[in-house]
Amino acid sequence: SVIPKPGNYIVFFPSFRYMETCAELFRRHYPAIPLHVQGAAMTPQERQAFLERFETFGEMQLHFCVLGGMFAEGIDFSGERLIGTIIIGVGLPMINPESDFVKEHFDAQGKPGYHFAYTFPGMNKVLQAAGRVIRTQEDKGVVLLLDDRFAQSEYARLFPKHWRHLEYLRDTEELKKKLEDFWKG
Repeated sequence: SVIPKPGNYIVFFPSFRYMETCAELFRRHYPAIPLHVQGAAMTPQERQAFLERFETFGEMQLHFCVLGGMFAEGIDFSGERLIGTIIIGVGLPMINPESDFVKEHFDAQGKPGYHFAYTFPGMNKVLQAAGRVIRTQEDKGVVLLLDDRFAQSEYARLFPKHWRHLEYLRDTEELKKKLEDFWKG
């Protein structure tokens, strides 16, 4: 296991299809780790039951959710309720007529339309999801960003100033060591 500290972690995926594929593979390879997957159309009762699973501390639980979805914004997971998020992808919206209209509008003004239509909204989703971990000054947790594009200047310049300690890691062994050091400190 790369994650050395048991607790609640959310893995945010760019789409339901990708999340469901990964959930199937994860269950096959790691059947002993509890996995809870966001449904595409959850009832209020199902949503509440999903959130109540975060009241269990000290045991390893993974929660698979969709970036920009109902569990990525506006929910307070303070204290030990959530100690890590893993964000897969830069959150780019799917190509659609509305975003293309925004792109064309800004391009016509000589501004970077693609960034206004896709990059900026995507990074907003990433930042919202990352913000689920640290809600108070007493909270401690990790945020893992899994996508090489986060190292590109067009994305890195969009990180908040308090992310200056961000580290780029090369492999899972380096990640494991950094996480062990983080939780010891």
